[in-house]
Amino acid sequence: MSDAIRAETVYVGDEKIQAYQARPVGPGAFPGVVVIHHLPGWDESTKEMVRRFAVNGYLAICPNLFWREAPGASPDDASAFVRGQGGIPDEQVIQDVRTAADALRAMDGHNGKVGVIGHCSGGRQALLVATAMPLDAAVDCYGAFALEPPAASTGLKMTSIKDRLPDLGCPVLGLFGVDDRNPAPAEVERLAGILAEHGKQFERHSYEGAGHGFFSPDRPGYRQQAAVDGWKRIFAFFDRHLGDKRLEV
Repeated sequence: MSDAIRAETVYVGDEKIQAYQARPVGPGAFPGVVVIHHLPGWDESTKEMVRRFAVNGYLAICPNLFWREAPGASPDDASAFVRGQGGIPDEQVIQDVRTAADALRAMDGHNGKVGVIGHCSGGRQALLVATAMPLDAAVDCYGAFALEPPAASTGLKMTSIKDRLPDLGCPVLGLFGVDDRNPAPAEVERLAGILAEHGKQFERHSYEGAGHGFFSPDRPGYRQQAAVDGWKRIFAFFDRHLGDKRLEV
């Protein structure tokens, strides 16, 4: 395995969706991962996650879900605008992630497997898209509002995806903070129960002393021990379900 990667902004699909893409340098057989950014937007911390997957032997891509609503805007400005509109419609998210997944499948050196991962709103959206398209694995990092919609005072128009969960088509890893309120531990328990009722594969782990955003090193909620352990679990899960990574020399 080599840590040499190529990372760049690309435009994918018929609509030329803006996306950030990274891959190992050299031919190989690599799994693909679609990274879904959080509500704060298509920012540097999310792009660093994309590069991290590439260093670890994955083809990775993160579509800018806000590109239509705020073309050329900074992540903060785009996020503020999208929040003011109530968020991105679920069907639009599904279509953009499908386009990104298709772009991965078309890349040289792809091994045929694609996973998805998201944090915060992206965690909810990772579950959402895993009910709507063929995927091989999904990771939900403290996805908010999967079962209960946000309060009206937030201005967000997200709806529950509970009724979609019977259509979940791949194993899911969930990583949560015990001190989180969105989702609170009780909601995580409800989610686990619903998925078990429908016979879905759901691995989960909740971290003591961690709240929302514990993976984000540039935010007050960052918790180093939880983040380090979480990344180990993510790579072990994806390695298991997306197949071995091989760099051909």
